[in-house]
Amino acid sequence: MATVSPSWNYTLHLPHDPRAPGIARGTLRLILTAHGMPELTPTAELLAAELLANSHCHTKGPYALRLRSAEPGRLRVAVWDTDPHVPPGFSTAPAPPPPPDAEHGRGLPLVRACADSWGASALRELGGSRAGKLLWAECGGRAAAW
Repeated sequence: MATVSPSWNYTLHLPHDPRAPGIARGTLRLILTAHGMPELTPTAELLAAELLANSHCHTKGPYALRLRSAEPGRLRVAVWDTDPHVPPGFSTAPAPPPPPDAEHGRGLPLVRACADSWGASALRELGGSRAGKLLWAECGGRAAAW
């Protein structure tokens, strides 16, 4: 008997703490296992790790990991943070590669290379405290409208 897999989503709010990205990756692994999607774990964890590291390194406030599956076998990994500035090369043409000895600048190109689709949104909330940006990447099958 075939069953319909309902869509699901989770949001994990994280403080600006060096332990937060590791906790978020562990949570991602648990969620994918619980939903029978362990085959997506390596790619999803890499995407989450790079997006979380970007938020942790380049912002001072809290951030959040959002996981969403609207289609069976497909996952959207998104990270929200308080800075509305979308990093160069993520939502537009690729930025030039960093120098070989640079300590930063490889994470978002890695996301673009490993994700099936990706994007960014600058968020503006008049009078609200939840402005910032949302960077996302999808993996696992064909692209979903979201």
